[in-house]
Amino acid sequence: MSVQPVRVGLVGFGAWGQHHAGAITVTDGAELVAIAARSDSSVAAARTAYPSAEVYGDFRELIARDDLDFVDVVVPSHLHCEVASAVLDSGKHLLLEKPMGVSLEQCDEMIRIAKQKDRIFAVGHELRLSSMWGKAKQMIDDGFIGTPLYALVELSRNPYRLGADGWRYDIARVGSWILEEPIHFFDLARWYLQSSGEPERIYATANSRQKDHPELHDNFSAIMHFTGGGYAVVSQTLAAFEHHQTIKVTGTRGALWASWSGAMDRTRHPTFSLRAFDGDEVTTVPIDKPTGELFELEDQIARMVDAVRHGAALHCTAEDGRWSVAMCLAAEESVRTREVVSMNDYR
Repeated sequence: MSVQPVRVGLVGFGAWGQHHAGAITVTDGAELVAIAARSDSSVAAARTAYPSAEVYGDFRELIARDDLDFVDVVVPSHLHCEVASAVLDSGKHLLLEKPMGVSLEQCDEMIRIAKQKDRIFAVGHELRLSSMWGKAKQMIDDGFIGTPLYALVELSRNPYRLGADGWRYDIARVGSWILEEPIHFFDLARWYLQSSGEPERIYATANSRQKDHPELHDNFSAIMHFTGGGYAVVSQTLAAFEHHQTIKVTGTRGALWASWSGAMDRTRHPTFSLRAFDGDEVTTVPIDKPTGELFELEDQIARMVDAVRHGAALHCTAEDGRWSVAMCLAAEESVRTREVVSMNDYR
């Protein structure tokens, strides 16, 4: 007896939305049945690429369908709350790209609707599903490094893509550049130092190559302290080349050092390694499959399918997504005020 596929609707068909569409179509048990795109060119591109899917120019027409098991939302940040709230209010499960929202009020409203409608609500922090970043988390939880005390998450990369209509370079629509990519690294830092409590205070600093747009932080660094005594450093530059990410985590008994490099972020041919120190010996940890955001995106869709079909645990809950937004907004306030910011006002 064949199993009915999980039927997916996709809202957003820009550069990253197209990767989501590809990930849905290669996922066992998933079927891409509907796509919503804003521009005429995106609608035409979606119809050409996925002729078996129904394509709409208005996302409201897509969510009005009664045959969708979940909706995957991949739109500019300032539209997340509007679109995601409508999806949840229509009674459909939701996978929402990060950042969850551009304010905590938006995050809280989406969580409220999801609880009211009893819907699954996952946030797209796909790095948690990485065969390498996830292996580091497993080793930490297994006690390999002892009690974790310190984490460094660092990225050096090309400047951001503009996004449709240049939205990513418009502070009114992007909300904050800290919400764009450093949000992933705040999420990983909190995830790795989970046994050290929750974030307690943050100090951050930043500057920009763009004299007319100092609000767009090309260089950014933050130090975040946790209630249990651990601390994390999150740092990024957009004034470099290619895409190079490093994570270092140290504890009372050992340390981990992971690195990933590619000519661009969305490559299927990166170089990567995870090295471990147990206090006596340094070893290279085998990674069972390639890692990179295109691979993790496919794993994210598969996890969502499993959650809808079998109730599997989400890789990143809405509550985790809210924490990531909170850390970024606190860091943004610290950059603005040049002061240490308490997380008490962001809980």
